Amino acid sequence: MTDSSITVRRADREDIARVEALLEANDLPYRDVRTKPECFFVASSDAEVIGVGGVEIYGSNGLLRSVVIEESSRGRGYGTAVRETLEEHARTNGVTTLYLLTTTASAFFRRSEYERVDRENVPSNIQRTTEFADLCPTSAICLKKELR
Repeated sequence: MTDSSITVRRADREDIARVEALLEANDLPYRDVRTKPECFFVASSDAEVIGVGGVEIYGSNGLLRSVVIEESSRGRGYGTAVRETLEEHARTNGVTTLYLLTTTASAFFRRSEYERVDRENVPSNIQRTTEFADLCPTSAICLKKELR
């Protein structure tokens, strides 16, 4: 069940170090956060940052990335709230298909209509992203979702 006190908002300049730290602590790509801070969002509960996530937009394609919730706050629906916010942001900015890479959260995303796709079948504008080309291991599972 989702706690009603969660707020998901675009990260601001003061949030960027926290975004990097939370991603690094959870073995997620963080080295390029400062090159595209506009892509990231933070989730807060009772004024404390408890999670982050990002979405890169490339025309009608988007790359969902780095969705993570502090370990002590997991299991309360916060990850779902972050995912839904990022999907809505992508949708309202013209994205019709979201892609993501994951080494640990395939089941979480598959419960939300993400389907496995071969990396070779991902559009070239997504394949050329830093996360796709450099930061995520080739063993990461690739998923996609058609936004409605």
